[in-house]
Amino acid sequence: MEQTAVEWFAEITAQLGYVSTDILEQAKAMEKEQIIKAHGNKQKTKSNPESIVTFGYTYTGEMYYNEEFKGIKPII
Repeated sequence: MEQTAVEWFAEITAQLGYVSTDILEQAKAMEKEQIIKAHGNKQKTKSNPESIVTFGYTYTGEMYYNEEFKGIKPII
């Protein structure tokens, strides 16, 4: 699980003793939307090793964000 720039900044400023939680939450929400938008939606394929079936699915920016930054694996 990766750490975003905003999370890193929050950690540093918390150690220094000054963090506005309202502004921090707003910055995290903005950064999340930017990451999701930058990733976009991608078409992927997945094969089942036990059969010859291959299917396509859309790997969304939201799925990417959750997997990379929250450690949540998509159910596919």
